[in-house]
Amino acid sequence: MRKKTSIMTQQDEYFVRHISEVQTVPCMCGSSTRIIPSTEGLEANVHLTHIVGSKLHYHKKSVEIYYIVQGSGKMVLGDQTFDIRTGSLIYIPREVPHRGYGDFKALIVGIPPIDSQDEFVLEEA
Repeated sequence: MRKKTSIMTQQDEYFVRHISEVQTVPCMCGSSTRIIPSTEGLEANVHLTHIVGSKLHYHKKSVEIYYIVQGSGKMVLGDQTFDIRTGSLIYIPREVPHRGYGDFKALIVGIPPIDSQDEFVLEEA
């Protein structure tokens, strides 16, 4: 049986990681705890992000799935704005401009992993 570890090596097929083992960093949406960062080379990245006000942006290569774990606010998707709260799930296809604002924490999955070269910020009206 393979050793279970919070640090993934090339030979590992699985891992367990606790959020307390990961540093929170500033991001364009607020602050992000990158539980599975895009640099790990996996099929997806997973971030827990605290969003107060993000910039309107889109991704050309990645889709995003947001699950709101705490708080409430608004999510702009294209030309529509939606009320969101704890328990809301948002699916964002490639190239759809989006931004969140209010005060909420979202578990965000990017498929394939989102890198900084795939974040395109739009001017807000």
